[in-house]
Amino acid sequence: MEAMATGVARFLTHLHVERRLSPHTLAAYRRDLQRLLHFCQAQGIATWEQLDAHQVRHFAAALHRQGLGGRSIQRHLSALRGCCEFLLGEGVLRHNPGRGVAAPRTPRRLPAALDVDQMQRLLDIDAGDPLARRDRAILELFYSSGLRLAELCGLDVNDVDLDDATVSVTGKGRKTRVIPIGRQARTALRRWLGVRDTFGAPADEPALFLSRRGRRLAPRSLQQRLDHWARRQGLAEHVHPHLLRHSCATHLLESSGDLRAVQELLGHADIATTQIYTHLDFQHLARVYDRSHPRSRRTDDRGKKAED
Repeated sequence: MEAMATGVARFLTHLHVERRLSPHTLAAYRRDLQRLLHFCQAQGIATWEQLDAHQVRHFAAALHRQGLGGRSIQRHLSALRGCCEFLLGEGVLRHNPGRGVAAPRTPRRLPAALDVDQMQRLLDIDAGDPLARRDRAILELFYSSGLRLAELCGLDVNDVDLDDATVSVTGKGRKTRVIPIGRQARTALRRWLGVRDTFGAPADEPALFLSRRGRRLAPRSLQQRLDHWARRQGLAEHVHPHLLRHSCATHLLESSGDLRAVQELLGHADIATTQIYTHLDFQHLARVYDRSHPRSRRTDDRGKKAED
């Protein structure tokens, strides 16, 4: 097992140094591959050469029995294939035993999104004190630019160009993209930057959004503030950062129909990832059709059965 553990360690180093993956992604790879090592130990598999396609399928089946869904199993298999592909390049393996082994398919869940009225209610907060100004700027920027939680927390003051109405974002795989900032978000950011110094940040603190202690706002704290404002504004939904990202993408696609633009805004490497929002857009269209089209309505405005 020592040789297998060494192979995993070398692969993780490769992901960190060469591919520059984020700590969060590295931790996910480490957990999934550790589970593979435990499986191999239980099966008496001591070397990578002993791991064949039959054993990989057995590993996937074991994950399924443990209650993991198709997407989670696919993530484990992807980590296994990636590691084996790396070991192929290193000369440790002659073939990749994970190739061709598929996870059980599960229905793809559509992402939830707030409608425009719900979004307006959430954003309509009294930003009188500095803390509320910060939170209003966070909410507006989330919705305006469709950022991920880690992307927003990682922003520095210098990443924002309010005159140019853009923000430079470092996303997954350390890839940088420049995306627009809407008018309302720019106004909220200017108001926040006007009081940022009152949070007592050290002169060398570059973070755009600060905690009450003057340090970079942590993801968990930001999530708690979103939950606070959702409850205070009377929203029944659980509001989290990705919900605002989904809402931004959904509303933009409903208005423009430009899938490529939404892909660039969200930073999706594959447009297939963005296409999930076309299903949401179709749901919106179907609701409008059912509510509005004369051949769809069951009753007319007077409550009588509509004629065919």
